[in-house]
Amino acid sequence: MTSHEAADTIAAISTPMGEAGIGIVRLSGPRAFAIARRLFRPHRPRPAWQSHRLYLGHIVDPQGDIIDEVMVTLMRAPYTYTREDVVEINCHSGYGVLRRVLDLALAAGARLARPGEFTLRAYLSGRLDLTQAEAVLEVIRARTETHLQVAAAHLQGGLGRRLARMRQDLLDLLARVEAALDFPEEAGELPPASVQEGLDLQLRTLNTLADSYEAGRLLREGLLAVIAGRPNVGKSSLLNRLLNMERAIVTEIPGTTRDLVEESITLGGAVVRFSDTAGLRPAQDRVEELGIERTRERLGQADMVLYLVDASAPLASEDGAALAELAGQPGLLVVNKLDLPQCVSDAELSGLSAWPLAKISAKTGQGIEALKEKIVAQTLGGGLKVQGEVVTQARHHEHLRQCLAYLGQARGLLSPKTPWELVALELAAAIRELGEVTGEEVGEAILDRIFGQFCLGK
Repeated sequence: MTSHEAADTIAAISTPMGEAGIGIVRLSGPRAFAIARRLFRPHRPRPAWQSHRLYLGHIVDPQGDIIDEVMVTLMRAPYTYTREDVVEINCHSGYGVLRRVLDLALAAGARLARPGEFTLRAYLSGRLDLTQAEAVLEVIRARTETHLQVAAAHLQGGLGRRLARMRQDLLDLLARVEAALDFPEEAGELPPASVQEGLDLQLRTLNTLADSYEAGRLLREGLLAVIAGRPNVGKSSLLNRLLNMERAIVTEIPGTTRDLVEESITLGGAVVRFSDTAGLRPAQDRVEELGIERTRERLGQADMVLYLVDASAPLASEDGAALAELAGQPGLLVVNKLDLPQCVSDAELSGLSAWPLAKISAKTGQGIEALKEKIVAQTLGGGLKVQGEVVTQARHHEHLRQCLAYLGQARGLLSPKTPWELVALELAAAIRELGEVTGEEVGEAILDRIFGQFCLGK
């Protein structure tokens, strides 16, 4: 953000568009108060205009026509979200009202905020570090109580403070190394063992944080469970039964599903995304061929596979071939149609795959709860358990991995004839990686990418 842009007063609608009780238009910047007072006609003549107080009145256009009855809050810097003067206009929610109020604010001198620009200003003002700014979006998007707890902890600055302490410890270590290089007489000899002790401590802490990403990824993205099998074995019926809703089309005609159908539920404290796919068989036409290609692509992305077989029909060679391809992935062999006479024995099923068995009837619901329990047990170890700081962002995880690599290289250089110049270079690189996470050394392109994910009013 340029200095000229930072001096602008920005405005945006900060609530989702649609019919509701309340909608908010937010302004931030040096002219926020002046613009609001130009649009707002208070019910009480000559109010005191105290900060962080609500005032009742009307928004009026330049001709004096009333647009809406509103509550306006004026908040003086620095005790605001952006540490600038902020105004929030609480209107009745609806596209016409909110759009009209925003248009009046823009006409009075505000600029339309870019996505995430309010939070970007909070970061640039020092109110939030970068991990906290990213946590704002996580809080908004959290779909489970566990994810919300982790995101709220990040928003309070727990992860940022921990990484900042580690970065400071590494800076202190680097200072000792550089002092031994630049001022050997004053600093004295630097024993490699003392540097190794500091590096080992940081490596253990960083490894613990980096290892937490698998649980963090599941919190953030959810677990992808792909439902696969031959046509007409009940994949779409299983999806509908898991969701308790008619999400996928179910007919007796094989090959009905041509595209990916995906919906989510919460199991074991994590969001599980179930993906219904096209049946695996030689394609009958180009459309089905594309659907099967997408199925195979989705199977490669899966955290686990639910492979369905029809217990009321003999096993087919395609089942064995498909399960052989999927043998390296976590999965369950799901035996469907228990409500019909059985044609497949347990011995045949055991010879088909080493995956655990789950027997169900997607039609009646028999075995569905047991299937859910097996999904949780196999992928989440009985449930998603989160302790301490958890890394949820792929960006953070990548920088932590790079930091670990640099610290590992620095440790590997330690010896009785340690080349301290090389150790210093590795330490400096590790420190930069941590700075990329917390925001001390982040570039403008990265900021644009991070805040570009936000909605316009946040």
